[in-house]
Amino acid sequence: MIVRTTLLKTVLAVLLVTQSAPVFVNASQDPASLAPFVPTPYQVVDRMLELAQITENDVVYDLGCGDGRIVIAAAELYGARGVGIDYDPERIAEARANAQRRGVGDLVTFIEQDAMQADVSDATVVMLYLLSSSNIKLRPMLTKQLKPGSRIVSHAFRMGDWQPEVTQEFQDARGGTRTIHLWRTDGKERP
Repeated sequence: MIVRTTLLKTVLAVLLVTQSAPVFVNASQDPASLAPFVPTPYQVVDRMLELAQITENDVVYDLGCGDGRIVIAAAELYGARGVGIDYDPERIAEARANAQRRGVGDLVTFIEQDAMQADVSDATVVMLYLLSSSNIKLRPMLTKQLKPGSRIVSHAFRMGDWQPEVTQEFQDARGGTRTIHLWRTDGKERP
């Protein structure tokens, strides 16, 4: 069994490293998570922050923050405050260490929590790199809690029938096509 698990992890790692498009394999996904941990490439992080038009006045939340790279970049590049939420204690520890190493520990906070239980009401921007089904699960919470004009940016995945205000496609450094979407909340709750 250990050999089989190790083999599966090795195959998944090879697939993740060699593919230019996001790869999601349900076998590696914890049933409690909204998506498996697949780090957002830094080039995509930069484009997400640009699309959201981040400023130092923003409070950027990343649901499923993984290693914290999105909120850390928002703090480093724009002086924004950030909150990363992830249910995995290892990812939270890694994110906290990364923030300290990058010198932005005073601007970012990482919370070990189920994203479905998060209070995002003080966010001006919410970043997502989750599955479409997860985005749809989060949509009612986000549209209820976020103030009108708040921005939601998703890497790769949409939010069901809620049409994004902007969709951008671009080629990453490996020649793969990446897609990011932007929505602005309007005070209307969406189930």
